[in-house]
Amino acid sequence: MDVNGAVAEGFEPVREAFARNFETLGERGAAVAVYRDGHKVVDLWGGTKDVDGDEPWEQGTAQVVRSATKGVAAAVLLLLSQRGQLDLGAPVGEYWPEFKAAGKERTRVWHLLAHRAGVPVLDRPLTPAQAADPDLGAEAVAAQAPVWEPGTDHGYHAQTYSWLTGELVRRVTGRDMGAWIADEIAGPLGADLWLGLPAAETARVGLTGRIEAPEDPHGLRTRPKRAVVEAYADPDSLTCRAFAAITPFPDENDPDYRKAVLPASNGIATAEALARFYGSLIGEVDGGRRLFTPETAELARGERSAGPDRVLVIGTRFGLGYMLHGSASPMLSPASFGHPGRGGSLGFADPVSGVSFGYVTNGFRKSVTADPRAQALLRALRGVLPT
Repeated sequence: MDVNGAVAEGFEPVREAFARNFETLGERGAAVAVYRDGHKVVDLWGGTKDVDGDEPWEQGTAQVVRSATKGVAAAVLLLLSQRGQLDLGAPVGEYWPEFKAAGKERTRVWHLLAHRAGVPVLDRPLTPAQAADPDLGAEAVAAQAPVWEPGTDHGYHAQTYSWLTGELVRRVTGRDMGAWIADEIAGPLGADLWLGLPAAETARVGLTGRIEAPEDPHGLRTRPKRAVVEAYADPDSLTCRAFAAITPFPDENDPDYRKAVLPASNGIATAEALARFYGSLIGEVDGGRRLFTPETAELARGERSAGPDRVLVIGTRFGLGYMLHGSASPMLSPASFGHPGRGGSLGFADPVSGVSFGYVTNGFRKSVTADPRAQALLRALRGVLPT
């Protein structure tokens, strides 16, 4: 397997692990990038652009990153807070009056980011076309009664995170989140990252495969507990209902889906863009712009939810919009914060080591959090960093 790109001296084991993923883990097309102290030390790609094609993956090939989008969306709310435009402790209804319905009056803005809002499901799921309409999505979550009292527990808002965060940004800024990211994050960073794919970039994005029902949904390489298996098999479970807030599951290769703005699920990025974005949350990238102040970075990774997740049915840890390092979603160290995407992608920052990481793939797998291919790259990365 030919691997393209470059690594800095000392990071050769990451290249070796990336190549092994194609040889032993069935990788079809992928890229990985790593920044350290704001400088790129790994930039690798290989395989095919389309999961079932033969066109080679090139530098700059992008992919749908699914829930890794959530980490970028979280940055929008945190940056609005950093600029004094949004109070994370305020009731959501202060900005979005229609949300104060069906027992959600006390829901705080930070509850949305920490998956504590209690609305991971929709009693009336949306079709893919309806989901792409921001007005319909906002109306659906505003009318939805919470499954638990907001703020008292946590459970992964797999799909509803799109309209919860997206509508809040529209109310505060007057712009949809895709436009805000383009103007305030991707543009200033020079990052190939989109929420709502422009037509001019269509040819750069590879085609992905679909995912079957998870067998070991969290990729932990252990025998799944019965409760986890049952939750993913029972269509009436909170787990299945959360992922089925959009029904049927969208065709992620559909141009209409790719140009929609769904902050929970349909961001498109290169691995280099994810790593560059996360690098900007903990420091300057290539001597340029830093997005988060040190105080905002600490706020982002401060634990707000921990323990049994009512949707994912395992123990999870969340800061403000970011998964935190733990057994369910291993990153580089206990200081790491970021977000995986179901099926493989991963982006995170580690402020202790100064490392930021991005991995994207077209070979979507059954894992929800800890994909074996990304984990193989992280083991190699840990091995080359000082202890």
